[in-house]
Amino acid sequence: MQLKKKLCAALLPALLTLAATTAEARDWNTIKADGKIIAVTEGAFFPFNFFEGSKLTGFEVEVAEAVAKKLGLAIEWRVVPFDAQVASIRQDRFDFAIASHGFTEERAKSVDFAAPHYCTGGQIAAPKDGALTAAALAGKTVAVQLATSYADSAKRIAGVKEIKTYKADPEAFSALKAKKVDAWISDKWLIKATLEKNADAGIVAGEQVFVERVSAIMRKNNKELQDNYNRALAEVVKDGTYATLSQKYFKTDVSCR
Repeated sequence: MQLKKKLCAALLPALLTLAATTAEARDWNTIKADGKIIAVTEGAFFPFNFFEGSKLTGFEVEVAEAVAKKLGLAIEWRVVPFDAQVASIRQDRFDFAIASHGFTEERAKSVDFAAPHYCTGGQIAAPKDGALTAAALAGKTVAVQLATSYADSAKRIAGVKEIKTYKADPEAFSALKAKKVDAWISDKWLIKATLEKNADAGIVAGEQVFVERVSAIMRKNNKELQDNYNRALAEVVKDGTYATLSQKYFKTDVSCR
């Protein structure tokens, strides 16, 4: 969801991205000795990772910070566009990324996935009298965010006339409001939050078209980091922190039950 930012907040993601060029993915012993872990997110995917003024926050940001605390580490954030994150991890620029990466076989060829930190699915959003089911999308134009699993899944819906890709979901939602497309497919929790904040837009949620397990991603074969991350995430779930954050952002349990 697009947030209005002050100039300094708008510049911050770019500055963080530039600063990230010196970072490298490291093995667990190196990270532990350094005392901090370097994480990347998108900063434009409300309510998962976004800016409130100049502050980076959101469900995934707070989950990652809780994981780092369990590991006894400080966390240092970087912001990179979603469609560049898998390549950034492959290039060893960060220790891990947490930005709503759904597991796919194709992504798993390039990066390793941690244990999932939430489950979701691709959902249709459209005008109240519009194409709100997969069957109703026949002959229609659908908006999706570039390089996402939602884009890949939308292409598999029979009869869709055209898939239009946008750099970020706020742009896809704007295209739907402007009637440039017939429907929008994205994460069901993002759609829920977007529609709650835009109740007068005349857009409603429709059918969920697929299920997805979402995880942090990290360099392939960095097993000690992966194991320690998973252990800490399990502790965050066990001590109730996860449930508190889930209720804070979604008023429901978004875990993979």
